[in-house]
Amino acid sequence: MAAAPVTVTVVPRLKLGSQGMEVSAQGLGCMGMSAFYGPPKPEPDMVALIHHAVAAGVTLLDSSDIYGPHTNEILLGKALQGGVREKVDLATKFGLSFADGKREIRGDPAYVRAACEGSLKRLGVDCIDLYYQHRIDTRVPIEVTIGELKKLVEEGKIKYIGLSEASASTIRRAHAVHPITAVQMEWSLWTRDVEEDIIPTCRELGIGIVAYSPLGRGFFSKGSKLVDSLSDQDFRRNLPRFQPQNLEKNDQIFEHVNAMATRKGCTPSQLALAWVHHQGIDVCPIPGTTKIENFNQNVGALSVKLTPEEMAELESYASAGDVQGDRYAGVAMLTSTIGHAKLRHVVTRSGQNQERTTLPYMAAAPATMVPRLKLGSQGMEVSAQGLGCMSMSASLYGPPKPEPDMVALIHHAVAAGVTLLDSSDVYGPHANEILLGKALQGGVREKVDLATKFGVSFLNGKREIRGDPAYVRAACEGSLKRLGIGELKKLVEEGKIKYIGLSEASASTIRRAHAVHPITAVQLEWSLWSRDVEEDIIPTCRELGIGIIAYSPLGRGFFSKGSKLVDSLSDQDFRKHMPRFQPENLEKNALIFERVNAMATRKGCTPSQLALAWVHHQGNDVCPIPGTTKIENFHQNVGALSVKLTPEEMAELESYATAGDVQGDRYPGVTGTWKDSETPPLSSWKDE
Repeated sequence: MAAAPVTVTVVPRLKLGSQGMEVSAQGLGCMGMSAFYGPPKPEPDMVALIHHAVAAGVTLLDSSDIYGPHTNEILLGKALQGGVREKVDLATKFGLSFADGKREIRGDPAYVRAACEGSLKRLGVDCIDLYYQHRIDTRVPIEVTIGELKKLVEEGKIKYIGLSEASASTIRRAHAVHPITAVQMEWSLWTRDVEEDIIPTCRELGIGIVAYSPLGRGFFSKGSKLVDSLSDQDFRRNLPRFQPQNLEKNDQIFEHVNAMATRKGCTPSQLALAWVHHQGIDVCPIPGTTKIENFNQNVGALSVKLTPEEMAELESYASAGDVQGDRYAGVAMLTSTIGHAKLRHVVTRSGQNQERTTLPYMAAAPATMVPRLKLGSQGMEVSAQGLGCMSMSASLYGPPKPEPDMVALIHHAVAAGVTLLDSSDVYGPHANEILLGKALQGGVREKVDLATKFGVSFLNGKREIRGDPAYVRAACEGSLKRLGIGELKKLVEEGKIKYIGLSEASASTIRRAHAVHPITAVQLEWSLWSRDVEEDIIPTCRELGIGIIAYSPLGRGFFSKGSKLVDSLSDQDFRKHMPRFQPENLEKNALIFERVNAMATRKGCTPSQLALAWVHHQGNDVCPIPGTTKIENFHQNVGALSVKLTPEEMAELESYATAGDVQGDRYPGVTGTWKDSETPPLSSWKDE
């Protein structure tokens, strides 16, 4: 088949991002020269190929410290000698490494700096033009990683900062610290999920787009015949799309593309690459190759012109439903992929053994971190999902957790866009508010909406509920002191609090309270298996314009593990005494979890994400506040924001946990709820 013509200097240039970087409109991916695509290729041949590419006008050379590892950067260092360095834009990456045979993702400042120093040395240069974070370390706030990269820019060791396989929310957060010049992502005819959130986010922020694997890992060069030519060392042999059960149907896509290429007078790979070029002048594909003839063919794609009708025809061949198999196999997913900075835990099988592996969350990430909602009708605006802090300090969920870890978790949540932090003076007691007070230092206070509670205390081992004026005032003063926010008095015209809320209040109590002063929010337990509030409480709140805070939206953690949760609880965890977790009830309740879990598997999310998504879908006046003590669980909870449910799926979920199916009350008899919260009439009160 004839290839489109190529001349020596056809590669035009484009502006990458909005910080002044200008590169060739097509780059050269160098990974396959040294790693992953079979054995390393002969060094002299690869140096000759790089020199040939530069002579043809290619300036953007793409590498990473993981390619080899290290050998690809060493190869480029040799190719850059003899005056070549001045002609190219050198891009490399950090963030992936192997330790004890296991792949590790890191983005902590010390690692970032050490990785940069290592790359500079191997490449034999004083400055890297474009330095990407190869994969996102979800244990480290992106602001911290970018902060260190910003220092490297200021020190002259890198010119521009890039990200690879980052979610839209991560891109936004990173860009707020230092301008991101480019985001590298897999984009091709059969990998188009980035078009939903990632591409629009980059264009909104003026960030350049670097498309890797624009030929579908080489699939659009040969179709299914490619697999027959792969060596045993080529990792593509393990990709789901290249497996026999998927390859036959995927090959039909190639045949359609090949037929159109014949009509256009070019090769199928040129046609597929031309499709990427036609996405816009802010897109630079970086097809990789190890052969000069293939390089020439790739450059020829620049002269293939496509009409809007031809673009649409190409896209119709590879719609999402036609492409069979995921981009990566499960193990390779440990590298993390777009939108999957929210981790989940899944169980994988290896022979007869089960092992728990942390895999990236599969649902797409929200475009803008955690979105916001209006809470009530008095002007309060909070994150659409809050953070319940009770279990960090109170013995209700086992022993208090290490303070540094909890402060780090709170800071991580705030960096992710969570503003609503929920506490109470009874959590500890008092210890939780003291913890939050420490976490709020250093400018954090201004970024959050702080919620705490009063009214429950313990005296001589007995629980006491109080709401008399003297107690209310003393409780407020105590909370202000523990939280370290006495200055709030100067900031708020009304006094020591901004908004008033109720928790576990009956509909009549809510109405009476609201008549005295507008109630901003009512906190109540609302989850798939706790829905009694829907009869009176929710309608009352909505009638009065009161926001709804849903606590325990995961059923006290039940929808994360089902009955296995009980086995993991410490002796100090009060959930061990809850009726729904008792043996006589747990077996039947576990059936509810199994159904939710099965649906979650179909939806490509975790059961806890599905249960939390159900709460989010109750309306834009509802803010759930799932609690956690682990950053990975926080990520999973935030991931629920991007799980979409149809009305039919909502109804299906609700059918699993009807009132008759749920066994056991919410609390043991001694615990107060909204059902026993009626107060005496005002006329009976005598102020002392």
